Amino acid sequence: MTKLKQKIDTHKQLDIFDFIKQNSKPRVATEGKYKIIDALRKAIRENIKTCPLSRHQIAGQMSHFLDESISKEMIDSWTRQSDELNGRTPRHIPAEYLPAFCYVTGSCEPIKILGHIVGLFVMPGEEALRAEIQRLDEEAKQIQAEKKKRMLFLKEMEK
Repeated sequence: MTKLKQKIDTHKQLDIFDFIKQNSKPRVATEGKYKIIDALRKAIRENIKTCPLSRHQIAGQMSHFLDESISKEMIDSWTRQSDELNGRTPRHIPAEYLPAFCYVTGSCEPIKILGHIVGLFVMPGEEALRAEIQRLDEEAKQIQAEKKKRMLFLKEMEK
């Protein structure tokens, strides 16, 4: 005896593209909403903590990929909050350095923070492709179901 397959109501669950569309709607900007330096600093610190490389090694690899001189002291200045407390000009990581930093540390969290604040979603290439393949699979299943319904209807008409 075979087990009956339970039907799943897919209308209640959003697919990834509907979810992204729903969460990408423009929001009302409030004062200071786009000041994300603290979140960016925290993400950079976390990336460095979880990265198996030292700050010197991170700086060295970034220098190689950017073809510019990056030092450990520069990385330290991007992550330290004491500059603001001591009255010094706070330092920020330049946006053009973020891709190299993320590649070297193995985490895209700083770029995700930048995207999220403006309603974008950052997904690695493989994940985006998998999501697209999943969407295509779901569409193919729906088309097959419609085809099956019409074939059954045709058989009923022929009787």
